[in-house]
Amino acid sequence: MTSAENLSASVDLAVVGAGIIGLATAHRYLADHPGRRVLVLEAEAQPALHQTGRNSGVLHSGVYYRPGSAKAALAVAGRSSMVQFCRERGIAHEVCGKVIVAVAPSERDRLAALARRAARNGVVAERIDASRLAELEPACAGVEALLVPGAGIVDYSAVCRALIDDIRAAGGELRTGTAVVGLARAAGGIRITTSRGDVEARWLVNCAGLRCDQVADLAGAAGGYRIVPFRGEYYELVRQRSHLVRNLIYPVPDPRFPFLGVHLTRMIDGAIHAGPNAVLALAREGYRWHDISRAQLREHLANRGLWRLARRHWRTAAGEVWRSLSKAAFTTALQRLVPAITAEDLVRAEAGVRAQAMDHTGELEDDFAVVDAERSTHVLNAPSPAATSSLEIAKMVVGRIGR
Repeated sequence: MTSAENLSASVDLAVVGAGIIGLATAHRYLADHPGRRVLVLEAEAQPALHQTGRNSGVLHSGVYYRPGSAKAALAVAGRSSMVQFCRERGIAHEVCGKVIVAVAPSERDRLAALARRAARNGVVAERIDASRLAELEPACAGVEALLVPGAGIVDYSAVCRALIDDIRAAGGELRTGTAVVGLARAAGGIRITTSRGDVEARWLVNCAGLRCDQVADLAGAAGGYRIVPFRGEYYELVRQRSHLVRNLIYPVPDPRFPFLGVHLTRMIDGAIHAGPNAVLALAREGYRWHDISRAQLREHLANRGLWRLARRHWRTAAGEVWRSLSKAAFTTALQRLVPAITAEDLVRAEAGVRAQAMDHTGELEDDFAVVDAERSTHVLNAPSPAATSSLEIAKMVVGRIGR
């Protein structure tokens, strides 16, 4: 079947979305059920274009997440699974460690709480003093830090290519340029109407990322969740200043806000990324301020939960917007961690958009969220550390199929 042909198929499993979660799910299902028919449907012309393809490339270790949460458990297990997968496939990765830095004495209590959380999550982490921090990251300013040796970096796009190779070798198919526009009951399964024809599947898994709530709505399975897109904007250090950062430098996060704050990350190609800040995107795929969707604007304006969130966090949100508009403000935020960085050291890098689920009260979902419906399973919240956890998320999702 060529890309120009209409789609007509009957399969055991249809996966909506060819990001790393969708691909890992198809991969896992075929590993558990060899010989079954699997079809991955992707609206874009290529797989992994959005959250996966614009990922920071960090292998998270599980420090930050609430003990007992799915994020905590799956990040810890997922980091190990991802490292093993990369070793087996020869994919570029490095377990280089990271430091979470208290830049003032007032942050020491929060750092201590983070160390206790790491211990409860089974993550190896060590509190280190300023002199030890200077040995690890000579340009970094801090009074104390948490060293997390198990953190690392990886090429997630290469992971996706390997997953696709395995899916095809096992008889599965990937169909790009194929958007899901309708879902309905069918005898013994679910009928999926796409932009290129119909598919019948015994089960559907929705891993549509930025569009997952819209796909879930077609099945009546959104459960009150709406995706609120937050754009994360990055700079990159010019190459001659990349020596200022050896590995990964993070601030102590503010527990009142769901983002980790501006940090510095060595990528697998040696580039140093700085960011992200987090601003409300005006389109699901709104990577720039002038990427504006009227439908998304209407959705934002009608979202009472979003208004409640804005009232609670307007000062923080205003600071994020200011950093988005002012390179000087962004530079100042980075200088808290690495004082030697100047505005001249920074060039704009590719932005990403985080698909963040919000409930009707305006609460941002803090954990992974997966909902089952008739003949379907819907991944409705899978932001960071989802890429790290993807192989374990897939295992969890496949375990729910047919229940």
